[in-house]
Amino acid sequence: MMLQCKGVVRSLLLLFFLCSGTLVSFAQLPDAAPGKKAVSPIRNLKVLSEEPDGKGNIVRVVQYTQGLMRITETTITPRVLPVGSHYLKFNPDTLIKDSVRLVVDKSRRCLLVVYRRHVLRAYKATFGPNPLSDKCMEGDRCTPEGEFKITSLNPRSKYNKFMLLNYPNDKSRAKFNKLKESGIIPKTARIGGDIGIHGIWAGGDDMIELGVGWTDGCVALKNKDIEELYSICGVGTTVVIVREHKTKVLGAKL
Repeated sequence: MMLQCKGVVRSLLLLFFLCSGTLVSFAQLPDAAPGKKAVSPIRNLKVLSEEPDGKGNIVRVVQYTQGLMRITETTITPRVLPVGSHYLKFNPDTLIKDSVRLVVDKSRRCLLVVYRRHVLRAYKATFGPNPLSDKCMEGDRCTPEGEFKITSLNPRSKYNKFMLLNYPNDKSRAKFNKLKESGIIPKTARIGGDIGIHGIWAGGDDMIELGVGWTDGCVALKNKDIEELYSICGVGTTVVIVREHKTKVLGAKL
């Protein structure tokens, strides 16, 4: 993780000095928290090329306009979700919310809904531009790894619905302080916050489908998926974010 953090710091410096048409300034993409300034609208999304990588993924080169910039980005998304498509019938009103557990698998670009060791749903998800990097500090646009809790729900977010996580928690702060002490991140760095799970603007589902890394560290879902997830979860629901899930982490029957 330390090597990844060094890479993130270098990327931050590069973005500060070399902002071109293919790069996005961190200041333009704030975390999608309630009450924060909205991300500049993304328009004219199109796929320039698309091909399999031989490892079960689709590699795409996509292009879109944000503000005054024309951005070109390479995305890698799994051809299929890791446990298939799950459409089990259930009544959200009868679910015991304390038994619901969310697992975010960053390498497979998905969010799994686990209920009593059974996977109810597998949703496609997107993150920031460096989806496999753990969050080191404010502004790196990375999604933090670890175990968190949902602390509040916003049904009228600018990104459809927003579920705020308790980042930073005690473990996050300990990791952050260790990175500071080791000199991997600057002494003046801040830990950041306002990380959550949310949807996307109306008509923006293609950003999720194509795997575009547009968030500032949050987990973004298609709008129909965030609406269903919102009915399943509640304040206190556990959210485990991992680079790649393993059975013991998932704790579910696949």
